Amino acid sequence: MHIAIAGNIGSGKTTLTGLLAKHFGWEAHYEDVETNPYLHSFYEDMQRWSFNLQIYFLNSRFRQIVEIRKSGKTVIQDRTIYEDAYIFAPNLHHMNLMSTRDFENYSALFELMSSFIQPPDLLIYLKSSVPNLVNQIQKRGREYEESIRIDYLKSLNERYEAWITKYKLGKLLIINVDDIDFAENPEDLGEVIERISAEIHGLF
Repeated sequence: MHIAIAGNIGSGKTTLTGLLAKHFGWEAHYEDVETNPYLHSFYEDMQRWSFNLQIYFLNSRFRQIVEIRKSGKTVIQDRTIYEDAYIFAPNLHHMNLMSTRDFENYSALFELMSSFIQPPDLLIYLKSSVPNLVNQIQKRGREYEESIRIDYLKSLNERYEAWITKYKLGKLLIINVDDIDFAENPEDLGEVIERISAEIHGLF
């Protein structure tokens, strides 16, 4: 089974991926942040590195999905291939940080790749307000994220909301993370786990 967590930067995807993997005994597949050779460069000069970064993520996530389906295990994935294609790349193009030529090339590649993959059995979307995202990003203190602008987060959030309202590829669970803290509060985590368990039982 393939479960995936979607959500904006700072919404808690990586934390929840780890907590759920531990609770259910699932295998966790994380976003390639530490070894990503483009991420630091991208935040320093978005226009120069946007296409390279998006291609790197596309390749990395396509490879992950192929591995997940081959493994036969229950895997939980931190961020999906769809977020790159429907949120991050179009947003960079809209902000004139990716040229139309590059964006069209990227989109054609994604369409080809997506014809070879199956969507997750369950998609968990972590819905968050921009102030909450800013707070979480500051709390974790990743150096390269210090330059993220609020208008960039806001623009991403609008695209997430638009994408989720149209998402029809499989089962979807929306969790509003503004008023809960599953990292620090066991009761909040327990409620999230209950909701996910109910969705998973519906898959069998």
